[in-house]
Amino acid sequence: MNIDYLRLFIRLASTHNISQAGQELGLSPAVASAHINKLEESVGARLVHRTTRKVSLTQEGEAFLPHAENVVDSVELAKASIGGQGALASGTLRVTAPSSFGRMHLLPAMNAFMEQNPELSVDLRFSDSIVDLVDGGFDVAIRNAELKDSSLIAKKLAPDHRIICASPDYLAKYGTPDSPQALKDHQCIRITGIDHWDFKTANGDVSIKIAGKIRSDNGDAIRELCMAGHGITMSSTWSVYQQIKNGELVEILQQTPYQSDTAIWVLYPSSRLVAPKVRAFIDFFSDYFGTPPYWDL
Repeated sequence: MNIDYLRLFIRLASTHNISQAGQELGLSPAVASAHINKLEESVGARLVHRTTRKVSLTQEGEAFLPHAENVVDSVELAKASIGGQGALASGTLRVTAPSSFGRMHLLPAMNAFMEQNPELSVDLRFSDSIVDLVDGGFDVAIRNAELKDSSLIAKKLAPDHRIICASPDYLAKYGTPDSPQALKDHQCIRITGIDHWDFKTANGDVSIKIAGKIRSDNGDAIRELCMAGHGITMSSTWSVYQQIKNGELVEILQQTPYQSDTAIWVLYPSSRLVAPKVRAFIDFFSDYFGTPPYWDL
C-alpha cells in the first residue's frame, strides 16, 4: 500500500477537497484524484463520496481513516528511530485538553506551532471531563488533575500554582479574611468535587472545609463569578493571572499559601520511541510556557 496515497487520503479527510489536499502535497488535481482511485482499488472499497463541490468520507472511509493514520505514524516513527531526514512532524496530531486551559494557553500558540510544523494537522478537543487517551484515539493529553493511568508517560510542562482570590468589591463589602480559618465566615465559590482547601501555616498544614451558595465545574465560570463579587475562590494562576495584574481580582492569604502538588502535564501512550509529532508538541509547548511559565511572571 503506497504511503503517499495514505498521506493524501488523510489530508483529504481534513480538507474535504481533492484539489486542496493534492496541492498541499505537490500534486495536481488530476494526479490526486488518480491516487485516491488507486487507494480505493488497493483496499477494495469506496472510501470517499465525490460531488462537484466537495468530497466526504464514506462509512468505509471513516473506518479506514484511523488505520491509515496509524500506518503513517508508524512509518514516521521508524524513520525517527534511524535519524532519517523524513522524521519531521507530519500527519494528524490529536490533542485533548481541559476547556479553559486549552482556550487560554493552547489556541493563542497555534499559529506559531503550525508555522514550525507545516506538515502537521492538529485535531483539538477541549473537555473538562477526563478523556481516555487510548480509547479516544488521542496522541497527547493535557491534564492538571491527579494522574492515575500507569500505562501512560507523563511529562511536566509547567507548575499549576493555585491561589486564593476575590474581587475588590467583595473584599470592600465583607472584609478580607486574615487566616484560613476566617474563610468559614465568607461565601466561597467552590470547584465541584473540592470541599476542603489546604494551607501551609506557621503552625503546620491545615485543611478548611469551605462553604458557599455557588459551585461550578468550569474554571471560566468560577473566575467570572469571583470577578462579579459572589465570593472568594481558589484558582490556578494560569486562569486568573491577567485579572490579578489588572486589579479585577486580588490575591489574599499570601502568608498562608494554598497547598497543592498539581502541575500541567502532557500525557502520551507508552512507547520505546516518541513519534515526531508528539515530540514536536512537547518541545514547542515546554519552550512556549517557559520556566517559570509566563502566567507566573
